[in-house]
Amino acid sequence: MKLDEVQKAAQEQFARQSHRYGQGHILEQVEDVRSALESVNLPVKAKVLDVATGGGHTGLLLASLGHEVMLADIAQPMLDRAARTALERGFSVSTKQHAAEQLPYPEEEFDLVTCRVAAHHFSSPENFIRETARVLKPKGYLLLIDGSVQDNAQEAEQWLHQVEKLRDPSHHRFLTPSAWSKLCEANGLIVKKITMTPFKQPDLNWYFETAATAPANRAKVLELIANAPESARTLFGLAEEDGRIVWWWQRLSLVAQKN
Repeated sequence: MKLDEVQKAAQEQFARQSHRYGQGHILEQVEDVRSALESVNLPVKAKVLDVATGGGHTGLLLASLGHEVMLADIAQPMLDRAARTALERGFSVSTKQHAAEQLPYPEEEFDLVTCRVAAHHFSSPENFIRETARVLKPKGYLLLIDGSVQDNAQEAEQWLHQVEKLRDPSHHRFLTPSAWSKLCEANGLIVKKITMTPFKQPDLNWYFETAATAPANRAKVLELIANAPESARTLFGLAEEDGRIVWWWQRLSLVAQKN
């Protein structure tokens, strides 16, 4: 598997930190996925590809609904842990290691491709969307959930990018809702629904621990927070609660359908 530098960084980071993404991680709460699925009309036993599955939370939800699920990730330890969780819960899933930008599947293979809180690590969102469109069946769906920043909020977006890059160097970039929409439409995916929902990050220290943020970078993040521009402070609801720094991450949810 030939990887570029961004992909290598993501692979190393998530292989090293895979133990942090299983039971008890905030992504284990899948209400956002359930809500997005209300806009998706799947056959009874759909073929599903969960890209950058991480702890497998999205894919395992779909397996619990009776679908045929392929869990894919760039980091093998993530897949191993997700497969063990599936076995413990009595679900049958398949796993495959690969990057999100190069999907090793035939054309028109899947009814649904999902990707949740991972795309900001991708070296080429453009290639990910192009490949997703290729492997989707006609009338198949993309369900994408990720961090984002509303359109026309460049100052806040730049501030968040600095914070995320320091916290987790494998972070690459967030895309705005309009940027994702344009990518989808350029590749024959019609956006059916797109929403932005604030999602509370309850503790900055937990966020540091999840990414194993280096002490020097933690200090730089704290400095950025202390000196955050008003646009970022307002948009992300930066605050302190019981001695903990909290904020509201902007979570994008997008459902698109192939022509």
